[in-house]
Amino acid sequence: MLTIGFVLKTLGMESNLETDQVITGGCIDSRLVEPGSLFVALPGENTDGHNFVDTALDNGAVLALVEHPVESQYPVMEISSLVTEIPKTAFSIIVPNTLEALQQIATEWRKQFDIPVIGITGSVGKSSTKETLAALLGYKFSVLKNPGNMNNEIGLPLTLISLNENHQVAVLEMGFYVPGEIKLLCDISQPQIGIVTNIGTVHAERAGDLNTISRGKAELVQALPPAPKGLVVLNQDDPFVFGMASETTAKVLTYGLTNQADLWADQIESLGVEGIEFTAHYAGKAYGLHSKTMGKHSVYNLLASIGAALNLGMSWEEIEMSLQTVQPMQRVRLCKSTTGATIVDDSYNASPLSTVAALELLDELEGEKVAVLGDMLELGQYETEGHQQVLTRALSIAESIVLIGPRYQKVLQQAVFGNFPQEQIHWFEDASAAAEFLLHTLKKGQTALIKGSHGMKMYKIIEALEANS
Repeated sequence: MLTIGFVLKTLGMESNLETDQVITGGCIDSRLVEPGSLFVALPGENTDGHNFVDTALDNGAVLALVEHPVESQYPVMEISSLVTEIPKTAFSIIVPNTLEALQQIATEWRKQFDIPVIGITGSVGKSSTKETLAALLGYKFSVLKNPGNMNNEIGLPLTLISLNENHQVAVLEMGFYVPGEIKLLCDISQPQIGIVTNIGTVHAERAGDLNTISRGKAELVQALPPAPKGLVVLNQDDPFVFGMASETTAKVLTYGLTNQADLWADQIESLGVEGIEFTAHYAGKAYGLHSKTMGKHSVYNLLASIGAALNLGMSWEEIEMSLQTVQPMQRVRLCKSTTGATIVDDSYNASPLSTVAALELLDELEGEKVAVLGDMLELGQYETEGHQQVLTRALSIAESIVLIGPRYQKVLQQAVFGNFPQEQIHWFEDASAAAEFLLHTLKKGQTALIKGSHGMKMYKIIEALEANS
């Protein structure tokens, strides 16, 4: 386990004293501190962690990193000072930059473990692939993974300092906004295996065009060690991803839905809420598999995960047993409203790729289909194209459509409806207005998908429907 002594040594504090006080994990929110935590006080425009140091230490943190002296009932020490005595209570140490100190600690701590580290990136599906792979490997190994969406320059090092001697493999999701970000995450985590799911327009307003996004994601494949130690698992069906094969010295394993890939699937059948069945092909052999993961589109996450698992020594028998017995966490969930309708809650976030995939899942489920779609934010130059793409797909799947936000209003005015009855399409300014409409119109026998960008507050629709269920 990580100790205070290791942290002090890593940060350069001169001391001939040893302390085996264990640090159980890291935290930047004093409200979420657990006993034994390292609290990292991050300065911010709206909230400054330095204002909550004592709260964190009162809540059980054993050490806090701060950038300047703070008023505290606990000792506050300079990192540059010679320590003659380690405080017997919790304490704070002053460092030049708390985020960089956290990253330095995580980097050095990761080096203490000779275990496989798997980095996962992509525009869509990286969280689902992380959860799928962690569940799959969990059948045989003790796995560390990022909790939730802790996939950035803060969340990933916080995850890594939780590494302990029981872990046999680490599965780390890596997010991207600007060039250099994934390289930093790789410098910290030193992955030997990389997975790239796809390239799309998620966060294009900040990240740039598809070529820029692709170059940023490619930092993962470039960081991997050469074969045979290094392995990159690439989506054969995505031209941007497949093109990354030339940018790495690691072994390349491709996956997809044609026999051009090393690992591919066909005969994919949706079982609705019971998951999917498919046939996987690898090295000239075929394997019939069943997964509890919903949606035909999830076969991509499964193939990428299987490719990594095979490389780590799992047999096809173990993979089959794992898929049958383990239920990966999924953001999408099914619930009922008081109206009797089935709700497909995929409200956390949205992009064109993920929304089309959610619509495909809706199409696979029973019942009259209702698509409730909120604006997709941060698409930049792809904003109109992305909303048009989603609306076109929704018109081909749903019997009724509810749109929310000015972006969908804009494309709605230019839409080609074909045979779709225009009286079955409704637009609302915000989620609250849409929720009120749905409470009075959804009925038994309908299945409604709720999806939109986080900023559209689609969760208000879920709360309204579930509050009345």
